[in-house]
Amino acid sequence: MAESSWPSAAEVERVRRSTASLAGCDVEDVRVVASPYRICPLGAHIDHQGGTVTAMTINKGVLLGFVPSGDCKVVLRSAQFKGEVQFRIDNNLCKGDGEVQEECGWGRYPRGAIFALKSAGKSLYQGIVGSVVGSGPFDSSGISSSAAVGVAYLLAFESANDLNISPSENIELDRLIENGFLGLKNGILDQSAILLSQYKCLTCIDCKSKEYKWIHPPKSNENSECEELELYKILLAFSGVKHSLSSRPGYNSRVAECQMAARILLEACGKPSAEPLLCNVTQEDYILHKDRLEGGLARRAEHYFSENKRVFAGLKAWSEGKLQEFGKLMSESGLSSIQNYECGCEPMIELYEILLKAPGVFGARFSGAGFRGCCVALVDANLAEKAALYVREQYKKVQPDLAANLEDDGSVLICESGESARLV
Repeated sequence: MAESSWPSAAEVERVRRSTASLAGCDVEDVRVVASPYRICPLGAHIDHQGGTVTAMTINKGVLLGFVPSGDCKVVLRSAQFKGEVQFRIDNNLCKGDGEVQEECGWGRYPRGAIFALKSAGKSLYQGIVGSVVGSGPFDSSGISSSAAVGVAYLLAFESANDLNISPSENIELDRLIENGFLGLKNGILDQSAILLSQYKCLTCIDCKSKEYKWIHPPKSNENSECEELELYKILLAFSGVKHSLSSRPGYNSRVAECQMAARILLEACGKPSAEPLLCNVTQEDYILHKDRLEGGLARRAEHYFSENKRVFAGLKAWSEGKLQEFGKLMSESGLSSIQNYECGCEPMIELYEILLKAPGVFGARFSGAGFRGCCVALVDANLAEKAALYVREQYKKVQPDLAANLEDDGSVLICESGESARLV
């Protein structure tokens, strides 16, 4: 079976050498975790409501080189961020501690990993000495860099402490980092994509049952034994808009609004004791009682139910190799995110609209929550370079100040699908 192009041998060697220098050990003693970034072509903003989503990783991500510390100390450096993080795994860490800003803010993630493992009753006897680096040069907002980092630290601490933990359990552990330690009210999409994805497949995740499956692309009609056709590339276009999701009230308030809408609908259909999640409302009950919702609550519910339908239509289109049809559903998802979920900002919306006009683009939408970061598109592989150039030039015209802060080689990226997080 073919493998992802990331990480390259040179990238792994660099992080091994930097870690060996920090830890004062041989390069051969350094272990490396590769934790990829992810995209969500369809299934925007419905994972926290138990909806069905699609995802795949890309050939970019986080590399964490580490060696067991031999004691309770954790010492970490980052290639992207300043400072050195030091703490002990026997320190008391409490729920919500990660919401407090600190000088080395990136140190919340390794602390969160220790918090999650200890909260789950895992036995830890040593820390790590390590160095972490993300693929660059680009701002990784919107492609779940936070989940990728969290997963990387979990895998590193588990390896150092001889813990054998399944991907399914690590999904819940990373949720503890983000929900319990950092205070972000997201669902399981990001962690699931990073821990479950398979190269060249679309991963379908039922966020209510936690069941998942891989949707393989069709083989060539001429030769069923050949590799899948290289029909598309993944285009990531960055806006230059940055902020932390956990400090943005818009994200958590949208989640609360979805729950309020679910509560009203469940009461209307005689299920007041059901958990207030939209996945517990059937499509039939929604149609029957949706007139009880007003304003923003009506729009949030409409997004959920229409997006869930787009996901299942998209799974069929993907399995049949109908990229034009799949791309159209992506673009409809993007429009619903703007109109019904009401996320995004002027630069992000402009970037989305530019992508829709770019040559060879099948479809596009916001990547991630849509309040910052980037947009994602599927593009004809033969036109990917032309599309990337078009997006760079057009975005500079409408947002010259933000575009000026983006490096040319990091403003629009052409990517391929990736694998799941793993020790390499």
